[in-house]
Amino acid sequence: MHSVDVGGVKRDLPIVEVAPGVSVALFNMLGDTEVTEAAGKALAALLPANIDVLVTPEVKALSLAHVISRESGLPYVVIRKTVKPYMVEPIARDVISITTGKPQLLVLDGFDVAKIKGQKVAIVDDVVSSGGTLASLRQIIEEVGGEVAAVVAVFTEGQEREEVTALGHLPLFT
Repeated sequence: MHSVDVGGVKRDLPIVEVAPGVSVALFNMLGDTEVTEAAGKALAALLPANIDVLVTPEVKALSLAHVISRESGLPYVVIRKTVKPYMVEPIARDVISITTGKPQLLVLDGFDVAKIKGQKVAIVDDVVSSGGTLASLRQIIEEVGGEVAAVVAVFTEGQEREEVTALGHLPLFT
């Protein structure tokens, strides 16, 4: 187990192997209202004042973005992992996540482009590790005319990431 403090809430995270010889402290906020609320409130307080909109990938960071939105008064856009039949001119990018080790799709519904175009965006994620998801999110946001002005996450993992405002850092276990 790896002990962490998230906005004053303590949790013990299980160590899980994600690749041969590489394990992570598995942080999962899904269903943990206390941690989600604490993290969201803490991260909302760290947002730069010039942010217009939040962008988050589904699924694990969705509840976090909701709390940050509520606390900051900012709207948020969800980047989906599959193209849905109702989407209008979706914009999709491939990414390989360290968590799954498999290619994933990130998809912005064309309907949401107007919410990002010309806006200063804060990307919201639970954990930033390899940076693959972050790079794909940044690419989509910039492609539709948004400017990534901040990246916030509960944790960075592995290498320290200067461009990410995080509440803590998780090591990789080898």
